[in-house]
Order: sequence, then structure tokens, then C-alpha cells
Amino acid sequence: MKTAVITVNVRKTEHMKITVKLFARASQLARASEVEVEVDGGASVADFRKALEAQHPKLKPIAGSLFVAIDSEYSSDDQVILETAQIACFPPVSGG
Repeated sequence: MKTAVITVNVRKTEHMKITVKLFARASQLARASEVEVEVDGGASVADFRKALEAQHPKLKPIAGSLFVAIDSEYSSDDQVILETAQIACFPPVSGG
């Protein structure tokens, strides 16, 4: 039995500047409905969270718990962000 090796080349840009829409408590803390975040090309959502905290310190208290939507779909921390992605952040909702 032969084993095939498949190589995938992913082209990474050096940096991406992403405009992020913020909702609810996130927009209140940032005092803006949108912020810009710069990340390396090929960054994951986890990388994005770290950059968000570093570049917008007022969001640090909730950055780890934000729901991150990419192109209107909730994403996991390992999802890679493409240059054309539209990103929105929502804090968890509580109450009843």
C-alpha cells in the first residue's frame, strides 16, 4: 500500500488590518461600534483575540469570552481569518 503525501501551500500576507463590528457591552467598553485590529496574515481567531486585547485594552476584560463571527457564522478559536473576512464580536448574553 502506498501512502500519498499532499502538500498545501497557503499564501500569507504580512499583515491584515481588519475592521471589527462590536455589539452590546463590547461597543460600550470600546466607546465605538467598530474598531480596527491588525493581525498577521493567516492569523486564527485565537490570534485575533490576543491582538484585540493588545490593541484595544478597554476590551481586555471581555475579549476571551466574546463570540466571534466571521462572515455571519460563529467561529472557533482555530479558524483562520481570511483577508476578505467580515468580523463581528458579541459578548455572552445573560438574563432571563
